[in-house]
Amino acid sequence: MFSFLKKNKKEETIEEKEENKSFFSSALSKTFDNIKSVVPQKKEKISFEDIEELLIEADMDYSIIEKAMDGLPEMINRKQLRHRLVMLFEHAPDVNMENLPSPFVQLIIGVNGAGKTTTIAKLANLYKKDNKSVILGAGDTFRAAAIEQLSIWADKLEVPIIKTKQGHDPSAVAYDTISSAVARNIDNVIIDTAGRLQTQTNLSNELKKIVKVCSKAKEGAPHQKLMILDGTQGNTAIEQAKAFNEMVGVDGIIVTKLDGTAKGGALFSISNRLELPIFYIGVGETMNDLVEFSPDNFVDSLLDEIYISE
Repeated sequence: MFSFLKKNKKEETIEEKEENKSFFSSALSKTFDNIKSVVPQKKEKISFEDIEELLIEADMDYSIIEKAMDGLPEMINRKQLRHRLVMLFEHAPDVNMENLPSPFVQLIIGVNGAGKTTTIAKLANLYKKDNKSVILGAGDTFRAAAIEQLSIWADKLEVPIIKTKQGHDPSAVAYDTISSAVARNIDNVIIDTAGRLQTQTNLSNELKKIVKVCSKAKEGAPHQKLMILDGTQGNTAIEQAKAFNEMVGVDGIIVTKLDGTAKGGALFSISNRLELPIFYIGVGETMNDLVEFSPDNFVDSLLDEIYISE
């Protein structure tokens, strides 16, 4: 399994950390409004009951709340709560970007409406900014609109795309995309997939076939299978991810549409229950609306809403 997006770089500067925290405060404003309805004024210590209630308001799964709160005192300070909340992300696998194969092949999976196509464009834009070449594969051949939408993004990004007509074999698209990347010495391959209801047997078989065909085009491919989850679904998105994980295995999560929901606390549940890293969170519809997820900055931005600064 290859992990990605945690680049081997220097520690964040104070300015970068504050910018990242500011982003979370903005992106999760609806979630934080709910939290502040429980604790309207910042305090040095907050009661056990209020912490429990605000986490419920943020849509954290109650079993995860119990795990985080176990053994904490009646009055809880920032340091105590921060330690417990950050720990909820710690069992997700570490990420290493060294010595990746070329091309590096990513398969994007998830249900329709989660934001797969737009997220693919955002990923491609990030890679281009990092001076990497990119090719897209329009593997959602179930919907003509998906092929068209990804083609429009490819034009905007000025990156090549491999596509076919609606109803054609998506495995062939995946094979041709990877083969083209190999022939043209392209760094990154991002392949879209259909997102019909995850309970359908035909979707499961289709995804398994795509994975198998990818490995024929490039040994070890796809190097990463990324699940796109709609943040407005809150904890219900976890069941979707579990179903896809059973089908083909999932290596990491990208959560979209967090700016449109008050369920930001579901990020704790998603990572903890799935034991998978959250790589990015997406907000908005532009190519730049994708930000690397940092558990530390996420937790700090949440605590900034309820605790007096240390």
